[in-house]
Amino acid sequence: NFLRLCHAQTCGKCVPCRVGLSQLTVLIEQVLDRTATVETIDLIERTAQVIADSADCAIGYEAAHMVLKGVRGFREDYEEHVLNGRCICGLSHPVPCVSACPAHVDIPGYVALIRAGRNEDAVRLIRKDNPFVSACAYVCEHPCEAQCRRRMVDDAINICGLKRYAVDHAEPAPCPPMEESTGKTVAVIGGGPGGLTAAYYLARMGHKVTVYEQRPKLGGMLRYGIPDYRLPQDVLDQDIDHILSAGVKVHTGVSIGKDLSMEDIRMSFDAVYISIGAHADKKLGIEGETSKNVISAVALLRGIGEDKIPDFTGKKVCVIGGGNVSMDATRTAKRLGAESVTCVYRRRVDDMTALPEEIEEAMAEGCQILPLQAPSRIETDEEGKVVALWTQPQMVGAYGKDGRPRPVSAKVPEFRIPCDYVIVAIGQAIVATPFEAIGVTTKWGAIEADQTSSVPGVDNVFAGGDAVSGPATVIRAVAAGKVAAANIDAFLGFDHKIRSDVEVPPSHLTNTPPCGRVNLKSHCTPNCQGDFSLVVEGMSAEEAHQESSRCLRCDHFGYGSFKGGRETEW
Repeated sequence: NFLRLCHAQTCGKCVPCRVGLSQLTVLIEQVLDRTATVETIDLIERTAQVIADSADCAIGYEAAHMVLKGVRGFREDYEEHVLNGRCICGLSHPVPCVSACPAHVDIPGYVALIRAGRNEDAVRLIRKDNPFVSACAYVCEHPCEAQCRRRMVDDAINICGLKRYAVDHAEPAPCPPMEESTGKTVAVIGGGPGGLTAAYYLARMGHKVTVYEQRPKLGGMLRYGIPDYRLPQDVLDQDIDHILSAGVKVHTGVSIGKDLSMEDIRMSFDAVYISIGAHADKKLGIEGETSKNVISAVALLRGIGEDKIPDFTGKKVCVIGGGNVSMDATRTAKRLGAESVTCVYRRRVDDMTALPEEIEEAMAEGCQILPLQAPSRIETDEEGKVVALWTQPQMVGAYGKDGRPRPVSAKVPEFRIPCDYVIVAIGQAIVATPFEAIGVTTKWGAIEADQTSSVPGVDNVFAGGDAVSGPATVIRAVAAGKVAAANIDAFLGFDHKIRSDVEVPPSHLTNTPPCGRVNLKSHCTPNCQGDFSLVVEGMSAEEAHQESSRCLRCDHFGYGSFKGGRETEW
């Protein structure tokens, strides 16, 4: 259309404009109609160059110049249209839910497999992109559901719930065959989801991988930051056992900079991937923060993961923060016997970053959410113990860059909340000091790395996950590990592919009328003291079949088909 417009606007006195632009239009239409050959692309480039060199007016020159820049800068797009008749733009994640998933898991594929009753194959397909299939089935934040096109009909597919159904009903599967050994060695610093994901895929690619973990057990924040009532330990161990079956070697209880120097590790391995978690807590910066009985949520949850369980029986607890960690700390304090638990947040409940279901479940268990209250100071007694948290009431202000209204101080007196313990859950940080010794640089408390996970200026060292992005979700850590594995493999001189041989069932040409979404049932009661058993119940077979049947199969119809369908390897 642009070329036609330019052709119509020219005076027609010179041949390049009068004939050349018309011929360019015909050639490009041949590419779009898939009647062209690869040689046609060369002809388009030569024709555009001649027009740009010989046109007498700016219209002919600019039109040809734009075509010339396009065909030279995006030749692979032209070739994709000629050879496969599709756009390459967005080809690696063509379906909305797949695009929204940080790890680009084949969601329509495994939903179709669940509908067909093939739960083992569904789990195998997920593991092509995410080895923590069980953990994510229980605690993933499911950003994919926000982009589900079923929302245009009624409501998003319960993708996370279906994944859990598959995990709960699938038999354990062996690790896929490994590639031939490359003789290359890779060290992974950190045994959390990001580090173990990279280790798993690198081991499948034929590299010898060794994981160094500071804690006694693997799992990172999945084990030491998420309570058992959300993610049982045996569920997490299923994923870790599968990852280790790929031949990954593990050294636990190793602190980098104390037990081993980073320089020794860097010199002993062909590549190093830093994937430490954000296990350090951030401070409030208010009066009384160093008082007795002021603890961080990270330390509380980590202690419980190490069987160091405090007793809050009969105590009043205040939790500061509005994220998932604060909700975990709030609900955990209730289970530890607290008489009352109040979660204090400086913004509105609608602005809390915790999952909505986590907030609802906390309230159902008898916890109080106190929004628009900014902590100002902590009151202590003569022994230095906490007796109250003072807050400054807030009011909603103008919207900030994050899309949420900023809180501003209200001109009212401070508010006193009597309590015996204050749990701080306002964020986490990493400890990067041991890595700075080899030239790793940090910015705003995070390691600097480029988009390939490579650390600039330090040969053979890569970094990703929370160490680079700051505290994030499990699926984002998995995605970072996946990216790192691919780029470390390329750095080592290889181009291995991770693929799955699972055959996805064909789509069904059936009507999909509006149907209610199946939500998982929660068993939340105020009488949950000492009860760390799982609170969310999985789907039944009947519910899973109905929910999976609601999928519109965007990988086959409409948008997904236009963009090229599914990616079978990476």
